[in-house]
Amino acid sequence: MSNKSNPYKKAGVDVGAGERFVEAIRPLAEATRIRGCVDSVGGFGAAFDPKAAGLRDPILVSGTDSVGTKVLLAIRAGVHDTIGMDCVAMNVNDVLAVGARPLFFLDYLASGKLEPERDKAILTGVTKGCLQAGCALIGGETAEMPGVYKIGDYDLAGFVVGAVERGREFSPKRVKPGMTLVGLGSSGLHSNGFSLVRKLVFEEAGLETDSHVKELGCTVAEELLKPTRIFSKLLPLFNKHKVASLAHITGGGIASNLARVIPPGLKAVVKRNTWPRQPVFAWLQELGKLSTEEMERVFNCGLGLIACVPAKRADALVADLSSAGEFAYQVGEVVSNGDEGLRVEVVD
Repeated sequence: MSNKSNPYKKAGVDVGAGERFVEAIRPLAEATRIRGCVDSVGGFGAAFDPKAAGLRDPILVSGTDSVGTKVLLAIRAGVHDTIGMDCVAMNVNDVLAVGARPLFFLDYLASGKLEPERDKAILTGVTKGCLQAGCALIGGETAEMPGVYKIGDYDLAGFVVGAVERGREFSPKRVKPGMTLVGLGSSGLHSNGFSLVRKLVFEEAGLETDSHVKELGCTVAEELLKPTRIFSKLLPLFNKHKVASLAHITGGGIASNLARVIPPGLKAVVKRNTWPRQPVFAWLQELGKLSTEEMERVFNCGLGLIACVPAKRADALVADLSSAGEFAYQVGEVVSNGDEGLRVEVVD
């Protein structure tokens, strides 16, 4: 059908292309099916049966997030096969922090114009993320919005539903004085702080995505597009070792995120130099002449999660996490805080 006889297509939205794209990505979604999936991609809604997934008395936990301005880096580099993993990670790690196993995920991909090859790469990353997390890609939405996005631009967000058996939630209410803080290593920047990163790297340093950086041993794009780590499959280990609360270290850094899982009257004391930081953090700090305090306000600085665990369980948790291929470290402790002021203190 010509544009002349198809006013909507002439306006910039190709309904037929969208329908063909949904059919093309259907096998990707089907590959993520788990027990509990009822419907397949393509209907008006997707159903999930918690009982069929083996849940007895579940509390549902939901989360939604995007990858922020990291998409601009993917667009600039022309590399789109990892950004979907970031989107899944940012969502499933959040529900994990409540003790929930992710059950199903939905994506929202909006762009100025549907580009099947690029968009399939994005959704392939989403699929990989769901497979890593052990959850189903149960549906989603692909929108052409030429009046909102320029041609070549897109945005990616997601929504996840998880579940935790009643009574097994991670909560600040379970945190006690004397507990140990166990940190899990990040893969690098994850998906936060990229407005500052782009300013430092592209505007001030004048680098490009294909610039090789000696300090990193790779190109700018190779380092900055490393996908966010997905920690969902570690939930059985967290339950085994009686983790009380769990912080997902995202925007705002260690202090602001850890404070969300520490109750009034207690304080988490995090000791710097108890874990290694990837070279990207020192590189960015030097590039922007940033203070340590500013780095810790913006970036995860090498830790993707921090768990509050009974002190007698800390050694065993670190050992089990290491055996599972994670980088885990005892990074501090929980102490009484009589004045009920600052809930997190990062010290040398």
